[in-house]
Amino acid sequence: MQRVPMTAEGYEKLKKELDHLLKVERPKNIKEIEEARAHGDLSENAEYHAAKERQSFIEGRIRELQSKLAMAEVVDTSKLDPNKVAFGAKVTVFDVETEEEKVFHLVGPDEADASNGKISCTSPVGRSLIGKEIGDIVVVHAPAGTIEYEIVDIRFE
Repeated sequence: MQRVPMTAEGYEKLKKELDHLLKVERPKNIKEIEEARAHGDLSENAEYHAAKERQSFIEGRIRELQSKLAMAEVVDTSKLDPNKVAFGAKVTVFDVETEEEKVFHLVGPDEADASNGKISCTSPVGRSLIGKEIGDIVVVHAPAGTIEYEIVDIRFE
């Protein structure tokens, strides 16, 4: 089984979602199925079919989250070299072409959310930043083209 790197924050978020599904959504769905079943003929009962569909989604998501949590390897960033970009780092970069600063938080693939600055350590940008230091120029070969960044700051929080 291949371990997947994950921040402590990302691990807790997945655990919280799993807990919510198990303790709130699943019992609520079971009641919905019971109520819909009480209405009689199941072949034409839209509420029953919707509740069964929701049950399928909930059970699938529970299995998915359990699998992700089982494969997760929570990385302790306090033991990493603070002078080099590594998993879990918040990296401030200067885009050489647009002359804008951006902040990237390197996270695991399951935590990535580009709109919030969280990029996967396995993405083209993430792979290019890993191992670099402040002042280094990084050339990223992304699907959108080639981008040059200068690393301005590295923080582990």
